[in-house]
Amino acid sequence: MLNHSLIKKYEDLNFAPYAMKSYASKGRVHKELLHAYRSAYQRDRDRIIHSAAFRRLEYKTQVFVNHEGDYYRTRLTHTLEVAQIARTIAFALRLNFDLAEAISLAHDLGHTAFGHSGEDALNELMQGAGGFNHNSHGLRVVDQLEERYPDFPGINLSWEVREGIVKHSTPFDKTETSGEFSSREMPTIETQVVDIADEIAYDNHDLDDGLTSGLLKFSDLEKLPIWNNICKKISKKYAKIDVERKKYLIIRSLIDIQVTDLILGTENKLRSLKPKSSADIKKLGDKIVSFSPEMIALRKPLRGLLLEKLYHHYRVVRMSNKAKRFIKELFEVYVDKPQGLPTPIQKHIPDEGVKRVVCDYIAGMTDRYALDEYKKLFDPYEKV
Repeated sequence: MLNHSLIKKYEDLNFAPYAMKSYASKGRVHKELLHAYRSAYQRDRDRIIHSAAFRRLEYKTQVFVNHEGDYYRTRLTHTLEVAQIARTIAFALRLNFDLAEAISLAHDLGHTAFGHSGEDALNELMQGAGGFNHNSHGLRVVDQLEERYPDFPGINLSWEVREGIVKHSTPFDKTETSGEFSSREMPTIETQVVDIADEIAYDNHDLDDGLTSGLLKFSDLEKLPIWNNICKKISKKYAKIDVERKKYLIIRSLIDIQVTDLILGTENKLRSLKPKSSADIKKLGDKIVSFSPEMIALRKPLRGLLLEKLYHHYRVVRMSNKAKRFIKELFEVYVDKPQGLPTPIQKHIPDEGVKRVVCDYIAGMTDRYALDEYKKLFDPYEKV
């Protein structure tokens, strides 16, 4: 049977010297015996997948609210796409792909219902009471809010996965480091892989969902060099291909060229900087995982188009504003009368305060649950 001695030998033989080895982990907040045949990060991955917060991602918004249709990505399908891309990149770079996968699966556990509009609403409502940041809340979920074990709160993940949750950084994800996670240190290289895998995943599946919804048009995208170059190659090879398959092949090719560029660009940086350990990566002044300058230039107009034509489309803006109103009204009702909260939720008020408990409760809601609660509280004909 596989054991920790063999796991160590495998990691030393197959992982790059700057990869984070599971046997070198800083450990867990609450000490536990090692599992017989799983590494620390494999165990983290499994705990995340079995958590209630992970299951709830199925009914949390990515861009389109759940009731808009079954085709669109949810926070869960997005998370799985990030994990697949991150694991592929980590494997190619000889990094700890188990760690990259675990961070990927946990990176959005702190997200609210209704996507970033829900987070913005809660942050506004929590001004003066600690605010709300979904990275910080994700750490709170895995450290405290999940109640599964008799010996400790949370799911007691390893230090490196917890750091990956807090230091997850993209244009949509801002870090709030403090205490045990130093803002002066770079995150592990595996965390950096997850950050870019997240960007690749949401850029490309938002394109897919935007086209399917009709909010984006092929004519919009044909103006972009990165899209047009791939489109021409596919049209030349498959002259009679239907629109749906053509869309799929273009999205697939977009992901492939970005992942390939990222791997090659990062390898070039690694050869130049020559880090000898995971500690060397953390001492660098900037992230080492990055695209080539040419790919950055190609991606920029694509991301600008998504912002202008999809994220700022009037239908998406309407959904966002509506969601903020739901969150605000739920928050105010619960804070005004916390006795209306479920009994298991009320028990935390003496320790955490009313606003933080209400914030935790709302942040944990799915789109569907939030809408059901809204109907129960504001529709006079709905049973409570």
